[in-house]
Amino acid sequence: MISLTVNGTRQDLDIEPETPLLWVLRDEIGLSGTKFGCGAGLCGACTVHVDGVATRACITPVEAVAGSEVTTIEGLSSDLGRKVQQAWLAQQVPQCGYCQPGMIMAATALLAESPRPSDADIDAAMTNLCRCGTYARIRRAIHAAAEA
Repeated sequence: MISLTVNGTRQDLDIEPETPLLWVLRDEIGLSGTKFGCGAGLCGACTVHVDGVATRACITPVEAVAGSEVTTIEGLSSDLGRKVQQAWLAQQVPQCGYCQPGMIMAATALLAESPRPSDADIDAAMTNLCRCGTYARIRRAIHAAAEA
């Protein structure tokens, strides 16, 4: 039995310890906002927060987060999370939208750690991939959320 808290709700799961957190969130708990992209932790579509740290859920075994607080895009309700989401809309970041939950989670973790990031800080922290190439909008949205 593995216990963790997801979006404020304790989850007690009878699951194989090496099951990737991504599949636990999607298949066992029913939270489909966290996306599968590459399966190798490279693209960032699966980014969630584990104890406030941006984490790639596709390569994180559920046993590694036992006892932790996991926040998914569905649970991102902090003031900072709302500011990032509003900036995303204002800057018209999403095109296809597939990578956006992971991008928003990564941006929120960045701003929690560095409330006034420089362009270099953003480039270093935002390693998620956007197939539509909206990186300039993403940068503008992060700056806008920081100013809000």
